[in-house]
Amino acid sequence: QVQLVESGGGLVQAGGYLRLACAASENIFSINVMGWYRQAPGKQRELVAAITSGGSTNYADSVKGRFTISRDNAKNTAHLQMNSLKPEDTAVYYCSGWGSRLGAAFHYWGQGTQVTVSS
Repeated sequence: QVQLVESGGGLVQAGGYLRLACAASENIFSINVMGWYRQAPGKQRELVAAITSGGSTNYADSVKGRFTISRDNAKNTAHLQMNSLKPEDTAVYYCSGWGSRLGAAFHYWGQGTQVTVSS
């Protein structure tokens, strides 16, 4: 079981930026996809950004052009650079990793980090 630990959340004014970090307890090279989800109060958890082991990325429409996901397999880390933040970006952000290994699917989650954007 890989442990994922997020950091970098906090309170920022609208238009500001934050950089979230995700540190894994083991090598992430074998984790097919690393991603960031978020969940706002009263809303469902949604996928914000994802990156494959090969470096292909995907973003939710609401964050395209503002957020950038990256991963460093050598350092067992993933990051989410969030620019031009909006109040609607306020949520708990979760680092996640998923894929399959020897035919068995897996999905790891971090504990979450709070991001609050004030207007």
